Amino acid sequence: MRLLRSIRFQSLFYSKEDRRLATSIKRIVGGRPFNLAPYRLAMQHASVAKEFSNGVKDSNERLEYLGDAVLGAVVAEYLFKKYPFKDEGFLTETRSRIVNRESLNQVGIKIGLSKILSYDSNSRGNYGHKSIHGDTLEALIGAVYIDRGFSFCKKFIINRLLSNHFDLHEIVNTTVNYKSKIIEWAQKENQRANFEIVDVVYFKHTKEFKAQLLLDDVFISEGKGPNKKKAEQEAAKIACEKLNIV
Repeated sequence: MRLLRSIRFQSLFYSKEDRRLATSIKRIVGGRPFNLAPYRLAMQHASVAKEFSNGVKDSNERLEYLGDAVLGAVVAEYLFKKYPFKDEGFLTETRSRIVNRESLNQVGIKIGLSKILSYDSNSRGNYGHKSIHGDTLEALIGAVYIDRGFSFCKKFIINRLLSNHFDLHEIVNTTVNYKSKIIEWAQKENQRANFEIVDVVYFKHTKEFKAQLLLDDVFISEGKGPNKKKAEQEAAKIACEKLNIV
């Protein structure tokens, strides 16, 4: 009761923007924020962050780092318990499909982060904007962890994110690792698959990688992405379509 009174007292001094943020956070995570400060920071993208004299920006990137670690641990434990007879490779692949940038970005959009996120839409390259909601979702998880502790944060991830926005049956039964598919196909065909990063374009806050796939030194396809892995996956996906690999 004392804590609730304290929260209510603090809310009396909230600005209009803070009240809006607190209401959104309560709706998204399923509980009222005890301390609004980490949530303010979680919604502060580097493109609009204040830079201190030492060059450090007051942005959500540190919370994103923390949230990424917490999310990975919770999902790993959840899958470990849910699939007691599956091997390490299955668990690792399933976790990567859940926490990859595309999945998190879609969830971030669905839960309404775009309505409370502050960022400069003109400051980043195309690929930076594609992942901004996923990055912010990780920062939000970091904020929940700091504000409400691990137990509440774990419930938020499992009950609000995994249960509502991920179809585990579909994830488990759908193959999306195109790079592995290409490598397996090449081995069966006695060909050598080689992925090469041929170019990196630097934007203000992000990079764009360009990858090429060669089979026995013959160019097959090219892909782009915000990191090496995504660029290679894109090149592999295009190759699968060209070669009718299903």
